[in-house]
Amino acid sequence: MSIFNSLQSLLAQTPEVPAPEEIAQTWQQKLSALSSLSFQQFMEQAISAILHGAVKIAIALAVFFIGKWIINRIYHFISKAFIRRNVELSLRTFLLSLIRIILMLILIVIVIGILGINTSSFLAIFASAGLAIGMALSGTLQNFAGGVMILLFKPYKVGDFIEAQGYSGTVKEIQIFNTILNTPDNKTIIIPNGGLSTGSLNNYSKEGRRRVDWKIGIAYGDDFDTARKAILELLAADKRVFDDPAPFVVLSSLADSAIEITVRVWTASENYWGVFFDFNEQVYKQFDKYGLHFPYPQVDVHMIQDNQ
Repeated sequence: MSIFNSLQSLLAQTPEVPAPEEIAQTWQQKLSALSSLSFQQFMEQAISAILHGAVKIAIALAVFFIGKWIINRIYHFISKAFIRRNVELSLRTFLLSLIRIILMLILIVIVIGILGINTSSFLAIFASAGLAIGMALSGTLQNFAGGVMILLFKPYKVGDFIEAQGYSGTVKEIQIFNTILNTPDNKTIIIPNGGLSTGSLNNYSKEGRRRVDWKIGIAYGDDFDTARKAILELLAADKRVFDDPAPFVVLSSLADSAIEITVRVWTASENYWGVFFDFNEQVYKQFDKYGLHFPYPQVDVHMIQDNQ
């Protein structure tokens, strides 16, 4: 209801168009005034009006070209400022275009005013059009604002692996209204920026290092110290595993069918999956050399014989 009232108030501010009868009466008065003039008086007034109009047109043209030169200077100044601050190219292009359009509209309104044309109707039309466009594109404007926030504060960048809105993938492109992800199975996901800027987001690439976790089970009866030694030797052989902090290897739980060992190491973010899968493979191939066995679920069944 408030939007409807605002639109009504804007339309009420638009100057009323004169009725056809009023226009005809005005022209009749002007024609009667001209008919009462002598030829010399008519020529003097005509020449005065032409000179006055020519002066207005000359001033309007001068203002237009000077204003256009000023707009170009402002455009280049802001463009250099954006480049110095490393503003994203997509955001920089959009903002510069928006600034140029707004400044040109202001210049046109000024030139129209110099020519003697009433600018209040133009301003009212611009305001009404802006309100209508804003109502129609409310969701799009929210995505645009989200894109601006993302490009300014950089919660993620192109090349980062993120998880958000139920999707995970590598950021392929950050557009004004959407962010494009490329999933590990090579699907293209397009997510609106509005939800990304206001919702929860997990950026796996934000930090330079990540912790890799495993849970390894060995059979009851196997020696834990031997297992710990084997795990540390396998980790030491992988140069991608950081020494600081040192690998964490503990007996975490005594499960039903296995002794569970928790292993935690740190590596570079880009090496996470390589370290994870390679260590799984080495454990499977090397554990039997240390006399270690992988458990499997076991059930002991005790049968009671009935002598009767």
